[in-house]
Amino acid sequence: MHIKQLFLAGLGAALLGGCSPTYNWRDYTSSDGAYRVLFPAKPSTHTRSIDLGGIRVDMTMTAAEVEGNTFAVGTAVAPDPAMAQATLPAMRQALLRNIGAADTAAAPSPGAPLEVDATGKGNGGPVRLVGRFVAKGTRVYQVIVVGKPGAMKSEETRQFLSSFAPQ
Repeated sequence: MHIKQLFLAGLGAALLGGCSPTYNWRDYTSSDGAYRVLFPAKPSTHTRSIDLGGIRVDMTMTAAEVEGNTFAVGTAVAPDPAMAQATLPAMRQALLRNIGAADTAAAPSPGAPLEVDATGKGNGGPVRLVGRFVAKGTRVYQVIVVGKPGAMKSEETRQFLSSFAPQ
């Protein structure tokens, strides 16, 4: 009887030890030190040239996917701080256009970050986009979570968005 209990305890420990949490949060600092954020999995980074309201910039996107939800931070550098601030609505509008969602949000109060919480279509089904757009100096940031409306967990979405800190 004693050996059977040890075997069951060992089997249970092996099963628990083999499990890994779906969300494996990790502190991430961008390679240029422009921001810090908690990603729910190991992120990958890609850079491409885009048009932000008439300004051509290189945007670097760092993203991780968990359970079909994408957690991403995009960053670019504008020619001056005023242009950086002016590009935020264009960034938001481009993402809304990508999912075919209408812009129904009221204008934010001065100094408040520009935010989004919209539902549209993508990859053959409904998608939800939640995020915020921030300018600091000449740098612009988009911090977003995109996924199926019912699969996006509010706690994880909130944790990711609130962990973002421009440097």
